[in-house]
Amino acid sequence: MNPSLTGYYAGRAWLAAGPPNGLGRPPAAGQPRRVGGGAASRLANESGGSRPRGKAGKGPSGRFRPMGARVGRSAANGSGGGAGFAPKRGEEAMAATGGRRCRRLEGETARAVLANADTLLFDCDGVLWRGEAALSGAPAALGRLAAAGKRLCYVTNNSSRTRVAYTEKLRRLGFPPAEPRHVFGSAFCAARYLRQALPPGAAAYVLGSPALAAELEAAGIPHLGPGPAALPGPAPADWAQAPLEPAVRAVLVGFDEHFSYAKLCQALRYLLRGPDCLLVGTNRDHRLPLEGGSAIPGTGCLVKAVETAAEREAFIVGKPSRYIFDCVASEFDIDPARTIMVGDRLDTDILMGNTCGLTTLLTLTGVSTLEEVRGHQESDCPARQSLVPDYYVDSIADLLPALED
Repeated sequence: MNPSLTGYYAGRAWLAAGPPNGLGRPPAAGQPRRVGGGAASRLANESGGSRPRGKAGKGPSGRFRPMGARVGRSAANGSGGGAGFAPKRGEEAMAATGGRRCRRLEGETARAVLANADTLLFDCDGVLWRGEAALSGAPAALGRLAAAGKRLCYVTNNSSRTRVAYTEKLRRLGFPPAEPRHVFGSAFCAARYLRQALPPGAAAYVLGSPALAAELEAAGIPHLGPGPAALPGPAPADWAQAPLEPAVRAVLVGFDEHFSYAKLCQALRYLLRGPDCLLVGTNRDHRLPLEGGSAIPGTGCLVKAVETAAEREAFIVGKPSRYIFDCVASEFDIDPARTIMVGDRLDTDILMGNTCGLTTLLTLTGVSTLEEVRGHQESDCPARQSLVPDYYVDSIADLLPALED
């Protein structure tokens, strides 16, 4: 396997488990800055056959086929009869991760899986909608799930919308009514984390959107930084002497269209004041796909820039970190064995679900493809094996037949 890919997937495993120091602080003397194989092994154990049980605390013609997905592979990939892929390699690794074979969710299997579930966690963009248009059949499928008494929650890495904005979008696009408490965006979860981690009166320096600032304000966390920023003078000596707010005890990095060198300098200066200043990121999504095959840099690029300057790892609240699932579990009485994570990205949605012991369902209306799944299945790398979902569907609309009376 390409060593660079091995490092990447081991890094995703580390992210799901959380950084070694756990709080976005610099590592103690002698402590490694990044966990490699150890984290991958730990993740394989967490997401495999010994999944946690019990309470966690508080097709048809016309279906969309994503770019890059091959046509006519249903017989090979097990889309008929519920059989899964037949990996050529990596059987031992699959056994270590619970033997997930990514079967198509249909027929009696779909009815049984949905009947066993109390809660479904949905990613949003690429799963329920694209831009401002709901995916065909998605509102109807969620409507039937809600009518069947299922708890529906929405778990997204997007830090550019508040919980309230998400409930309004769900309503506007025809989905079942949702309350803000059912929405777990990375902006809300970051504010929740800082409310727990910071001492009273401490403030955050924010590289992020107005929505991120709004969630901090709702959580009662003083903050500064959103919006454009200019360098305080013409020379580096000026940049290093700009006034700092004494109350700042955390640097929070989200999606920021005004990200700049001036903000990077200021973030570094806060972090250099000492290890008690936390470094927190909303997510590591490095690229955001757009319609037509184009893309823009994601929040992960901004987080990486601050990490590189500060020479420390950020605590990440969004998927695949299990912290965002802990936020859901703190709000609702969640049983992982009766919870399904539905998403379109293997390295965020599916990895988080597998890490937390949930049933995982990949929908092919977004980023990841079945070719990627096959590559992970055939790998001998435990970290890559942990990216394999339990089931897949072409779209959420495929659930409709299993939800008929």
